[in-house]
Amino acid sequence: MTVAREALPSSVMRRVVVIGGGILGLAVARELTLRGDGVTLLEKEQHWAAHQTGNNSNVVHAGLYYKPGSRKARMSVAGNRSVLAFAREHGAGAEVCGKLVVATQPAERAALHVLAERAQANGVPARLIGPAQAREYEPEVTCVEALRVETTGIIDFPAVCAALARLSADSGADLRLGTRAVAIRPRSGGGVDVATETNSASGPGSETLRADVLVNCAGLHADRVAELAGVRPRARIVPFRGEYYALRPEKSHLVRGLIYPVPDPSLPFLGVHLTRMLDGSVHAGPNAVLALRREGYRWRDVSPRDIADVARFPGSWRLTRRYAFPVGFDEVRRSLSRRRFARSLARLVPAIGPDDIARHGAGVRAQALLPDGSLADDFLIDRAPGQVHVLNAPSPAATSALEIARHIADTTET
Repeated sequence: MTVAREALPSSVMRRVVVIGGGILGLAVARELTLRGDGVTLLEKEQHWAAHQTGNNSNVVHAGLYYKPGSRKARMSVAGNRSVLAFAREHGAGAEVCGKLVVATQPAERAALHVLAERAQANGVPARLIGPAQAREYEPEVTCVEALRVETTGIIDFPAVCAALARLSADSGADLRLGTRAVAIRPRSGGGVDVATETNSASGPGSETLRADVLVNCAGLHADRVAELAGVRPRARIVPFRGEYYALRPEKSHLVRGLIYPVPDPSLPFLGVHLTRMLDGSVHAGPNAVLALRREGYRWRDVSPRDIADVARFPGSWRLTRRYAFPVGFDEVRRSLSRRRFARSLARLVPAIGPDDIARHGAGVRAQALLPDGSLADDFLIDRAPGQVHVLNAPSPAATSALEIARHIADTTET
């Protein structure tokens, strides 16, 4: 049965439809309900945090990597404090353990020093230390120099999402799992009509919601949702799969906290790193390979439509020419070889060998690609009348979620 109705009673000052039930969509829903808006949140999966939020390394970033003054820099530094405080207040696991970024050869020291300068510019507590000091934090690490970052932490992001959902519902938000937007029509008098389809335990259904504001936090499908709403997005989502390994339990003592390599400044990825989780296990990764489906967590996950979308976009071919060799080729080889993956880890901790790691799932990063072939390096948020579209919010978006939500809420009020 198809019905059309208002998302919430007309007495509510504004009616907002939020699309996407990851940490960002849930944070936006909570922020808007706190401001008195009537919110309906649509998530196509049957549980919250089903994709990017629920399949990442659960690191709370400090904010040292990002260009000073950028949204990522400002929001991750502030978000580090706000998301940790939120987790503590609402019973989600969190720990501030700090991390080491290690230069394993002299040629990496210059980039490490640039990173230290960027940390200082962004207000991130960090200091350069020598090999002996580094081994006081991580006895098994090898380096010629390291950057100690004090405010990096680990957190249970799915538990944060559960808390956000609970608080939003308690404040009156209408949270709908198993519900997708299938059509979005801007109204001539302002606002939008959002046609939905639901597949729930009570059976399928369809409905049209009338909203004053649409907020698109659809992550891997953000560009497609923007197109549904009549907006031509300035970037195309390209999915990159990041694969994880875990140290075998008897080898977990090799890593005490977080150990990162010096990142390649020309790439948006931080490189394969080691992370001790809240339960004491140690995860390794992720690498970065082009996924063959937007929700492609395995090589056999293939979508002809998603491949065609990438192939038709001019920026994809420019990206391929820039990164296919040797970077992309090396990432594919590492994806297919546990030995190569272990070799990357052994650069940081020489005691790790191929037999010490086992595969441990994957995540897919929604990376925005621009027409010139460059990867968007900052959060990308576009507006249209009555609409806000978050077109690029990969890491550190989970760290920054509460700050991005405040920014979006402020944006919709102007």
